[in-house]
Amino acid sequence: MRNIGATLFAVGVLAFFLLAWSSLFIVTQGEQALVLRFGAVAYPDHPVFGPGLHVKKPLIEDVVRYDARVLDLDPPAEQIILADQKRIEVDSYIRFKIVDPLLFYQAVRTEDAARSRLREIVNNSTRRVLGNVMLPSVLSAERESIMHDIQTQVAEVAKALGVDVVDVRIRRADLPLETSQAIYRRMESERQREAAEARAQGAERAQEIRAAAERERTVILAEAQRQAQILRGQGDAEANRTYAEAYSADPQFFAFYRSLHAYQQALTDQSTTYVLSPDSDFFKYFAHPPERR
Repeated sequence: MRNIGATLFAVGVLAFFLLAWSSLFIVTQGEQALVLRFGAVAYPDHPVFGPGLHVKKPLIEDVVRYDARVLDLDPPAEQIILADQKRIEVDSYIRFKIVDPLLFYQAVRTEDAARSRLREIVNNSTRRVLGNVMLPSVLSAERESIMHDIQTQVAEVAKALGVDVVDVRIRRADLPLETSQAIYRRMESERQREAAEARAQGAERAQEIRAAAERERTVILAEAQRQAQILRGQGDAEANRTYAEAYSADPQFFAFYRSLHAYQQALTDQSTTYVLSPDSDFFKYFAHPPERR
């Protein structure tokens, strides 16, 4: 009987400690908790428990913990049609915080369900806002205002989940790959057309310059030839005048000088053979040189 009593006492002590242990719960820093009794909030007057050691009724009450920190959500990229019917791939991210755990529990229960709902909310808000703007606006400084509008709409809807949306950002907004390739090909064709047009204009301008240069060359050559003929005529006239003066001054010496000039011109080429009579006028100065005065 003594052994049975000791055993019952030990079991009772163990049961007491188990009950005592199950009636205590700890909420760590960065957490917030709800105490539920059969699925309903056990303490409606103060439903949220902050960091620290707390007491609950064992066996009939459960603790649901939620993160009190700012959480991140990275939904998959979505294709969205803009107001100018351009398609873009939008990659965004969200930062949110559970500010009303009771409302959060009643609306979505778990963080996974909340994340799924937030993805839908962000997707719908992004489509509504971007559906009213043009592509240049998304790629310009107006992007900040667009993100603010999306955040405002998301935050308004997320209030019903007990969530405060801290930030919504468009991380990337790019054209789809096939659209980018088509635009690149169109830009390439446009640049090739512009290059061909520039080359054609350059060739036309070069032809004009060459034609103008050829005309100027022809005019310069004609003017030079005209001036040369004038100078040659003046030179011939001057030479004839000089010859006439020399002839009139000493006709015999002038005839001798002209004969020497003829000898120089005719006898320079040693390969030429002349057959002449010795008493011909051509060699008269060889037989009878002019007299000295």
